[in-house]
Amino acid sequence: QVQLVESGGGSVQAGGSLRLSCAASGHTLSSYCMGWFRQAPGKEHDIVASIDSAGSTNYADSVKGRFTVSQDNAKNTLYLQMNSLKPEDTAMYYCAADPHDCSGGFREVYWGQGTQVTVSS
Repeated sequence: QVQLVESGGGSVQAGGSLRLSCAASGHTLSSYCMGWFRQAPGKEHDIVASIDSAGSTNYADSVKGRFTVSQDNAKNTLYLQMNSLKPEDTAMYYCAADPHDCSGGFREVYWGQGTQVTVSS
């Protein structure tokens, strides 16, 4: 059974940084398409970043140059380093795992419970 547990959210002022972690169990993280999604109140669930089994990454345009997704295979943990945070980054952030290749998008998704990120101006 795939389980994902996020941590690292919190409140920060604009321009600050946070690092989110997603501890995975029940599967080998490196063999899955892994990603981070976020959902702000009243908005859709949007992808933020993804990383495939080869370590190739993709980012939403809104976070390019500010966010970095990475994974530690030894710890089976996914990370999202968020720098230069903006108030519009405020959202619930979710870790996601899909056993298929990232090229097809997230289709069979296992979700974490989410961690709140709040950025004040």
